[in-house]
Amino acid sequence: MILTEPSLPTAQQLAALCGPNAQDITLRIVAETGSTNADLLAETAQLQGPTLLWAGLQTAGKGRAGRSWHSAPDATLTFSLAWKFALPVQALAGLSLAVGVAVVETLIAFGVDARLKWPNDILRNGNKLAGILIETAVDKTDRHSIWAVIGVGINLAGAHDLSARIGRTVADTSGLALERERLMAALLDAFSKALPLFEQQGFKAFATAWNALDAYAGQAVNIIDQGEVLQHGNAVGVDESGRLLLETVHGRMAISAGDVSLRISGE
Repeated sequence: MILTEPSLPTAQQLAALCGPNAQDITLRIVAETGSTNADLLAETAQLQGPTLLWAGLQTAGKGRAGRSWHSAPDATLTFSLAWKFALPVQALAGLSLAVGVAVVETLIAFGVDARLKWPNDILRNGNKLAGILIETAVDKTDRHSIWAVIGVGINLAGAHDLSARIGRTVADTSGLALERERLMAALLDAFSKALPLFEQQGFKAFATAWNALDAYAGQAVNIIDQGEVLQHGNAVGVDESGRLLLETVHGRMAISAGDVSLRISGE
């Protein structure tokens, strides 16, 4: 793999840092692209197996609900991982939460005090540190399988400037001696274990871990859709399908992930 940005490792250097379970992942590293998710989605018919696309800079990165993901050279870790599941698309419910568990547990191993915010955000000190966006594509050669393109963006530095630019406070991993290539390798190791487990058991295999890392456990929260409060209650974790559980004045309710947002009551 030809590398055009000195601060990024080569695919061979990254592979040398990965454990045995991640050795079957094809590694592609580029200095810049529009969107790693869009690139891999356009290529699923040609992919031979799990494929990582890591970009030093994304100029058209995508977030949840059509939002933009902002990145900057050497300040963010932005990548996508294409993974084929022998499952129907509806069986992927809860996948983003399972991925969140893998990412947060890896960050914690690197000394980052990260927590999960339902359904697919990662927080540090209550502010957004990372996000996950999963998009799917039908495997045209196997109608019983589906490709999931798992996009992850992690702020490594520059949170102050980014916060000023987007008008809300975000977090980064500054202050920690964190090597980007070793974090990437550790994430690939985590995914190579978590994704086969998800294929076998679904989100229920991750529910206990997710609830232990829930940033909003026990807090009063609002469920918001386009600025309108749909539900209010105390967050009490997620169930085995990944639905958010709220204790409300009308009893316990389960909220499915969609385009709704979770906010602490009063924000």
